[in-house]
Amino acid sequence: MSTGQRIYTGLAHRERAGWLLGLRPGQAIASVVLALPVVVLLSSGNLAGAVMATLACGPGVALFIVPVRGRPALQWLAHLLLFQAGIAFGWSRWQSRAAAGEPVDPASPDLPGTLTRLRFPDGPPMRDLGRICLIHDTVEGRWGATARLIHSGVGMLSDAQCQRLADQLGSLLATLAHREVVDRMSLVIRTVPDTGAEYAAWRAAHEVADVPEVARRAARELDRTVGAVSVRHEVFVTFSGSEDSLRRPAAAAGGGVEGRAVVLYRVLDGLEDRLRGLGAQRVVWLSGGGLAEAIRTGFSPASAAVLAAGRQGGVAWAVAGPGRAPAPTARVYRHDGFATVSYSVLMPEGGTVFGSLGGLLAVRTAGERRSLAVHYEALSPRRARSAVRAGRFRAGVMRDWKRSKGFSTSASDARVSSGARAQEQSVAAGHGLVRFAVAAAVSVPDEWAVEDHAARMENDIAGRFQLLRMDLAQDAGFVTAVLPVGIGLPKLRGGGL
Repeated sequence: MSTGQRIYTGLAHRERAGWLLGLRPGQAIASVVLALPVVVLLSSGNLAGAVMATLACGPGVALFIVPVRGRPALQWLAHLLLFQAGIAFGWSRWQSRAAAGEPVDPASPDLPGTLTRLRFPDGPPMRDLGRICLIHDTVEGRWGATARLIHSGVGMLSDAQCQRLADQLGSLLATLAHREVVDRMSLVIRTVPDTGAEYAAWRAAHEVADVPEVARRAARELDRTVGAVSVRHEVFVTFSGSEDSLRRPAAAAGGGVEGRAVVLYRVLDGLEDRLRGLGAQRVVWLSGGGLAEAIRTGFSPASAAVLAAGRQGGVAWAVAGPGRAPAPTARVYRHDGFATVSYSVLMPEGGTVFGSLGGLLAVRTAGERRSLAVHYEALSPRRARSAVRAGRFRAGVMRDWKRSKGFSTSASDARVSSGARAQEQSVAAGHGLVRFAVAAAVSVPDEWAVEDHAARMENDIAGRFQLLRMDLAQDAGFVTAVLPVGIGLPKLRGGGL
């Protein structure tokens, strides 16, 4: 039996892949329309007119087809204009009502940006665990709940143990695909910043005075090499389901928030055993105060130690968000004295192994906080079959078209075509299909050189994954990468991937 690590391939598949030379239908049609005057003038022999038409239409074609940071140039330009408008009109600046000295309701959330679309009603008590906070996404129409996991991590596990955890994760996602209520899972892992002051105080109080000098030097060396990167982690998992799937069973359970909570609880109760199979030693579903605390420590990592020392059921929703957040720059988001750089993590074409994302959590400097979020959506068997059929049809059409025009099939085309066939065969054999997205972020005190820490994170994962900086959307990227509220995957429109 082989004990080598299993390599997971086919992860770099794009949902909205282009049909013709990497272009989507809209891009291809716009390019053809803009090129038509040039072709007409050339066919009529008007060379000067064709040159002028090329100069006029060429920039338009470039706006449609030239990618800028993962987005077409026209889309990038539109986002840039909206970004600058938000700064000019003050839309992207934030100050909480409490920081402004206004009267506040402690139970009313006061959150910026993307978080304004969320509501946090408390559900009824779940067994003897007390009330669980529900997360209602009013834009996408989703309901979810978040749990804090006590987990020992995977850094010290053998390949065989990692393989078992990978199998358990696949089994969990397959379970979600066949459930009618919950279909998404978001896993957020954050390091807890430590300046070293707490550890230094403990050492000073417990150090033995008469130890040999060589032992003292060895202990200090260990502190420099190991202690600086030995950080605690906090792990959160969020499960959510769509309003469409919840509406009917919730009506049978009494309707309203409580009806939706009852339906969610039935599923969450069955998922706890699956989470323990993934190595979770304890699963704690968060109440409103607990979720507010998780959001608060996301915005202000320095408050984690204070809140942990005096934890009394979490914090009030009125102070869960940042006190102040200036208008974000194109590449950095600043909040409550911290600066965060967020990335989308792109999967490698050659595949990866279980646990390979751990390098993104390797803190290099005391006081730095790193976050990693993986968002999954398990497609139902019907949607999975529709998606793989569309992928196989698209790959086949492009292969046949190129052959008919005399173009040779490239290695990339062959890989896409064989991958589409293999994926369709796997789904036909009963395997599931999962959408996923990975985001990462690094946060440091605002006075630090945040670009240096961002560069270190990029270096830590270079050669294995590509980090795409979320320019012009750093505030939204922060929510995706740092906060355990289940936001991270856009709604899938249409049947294909």
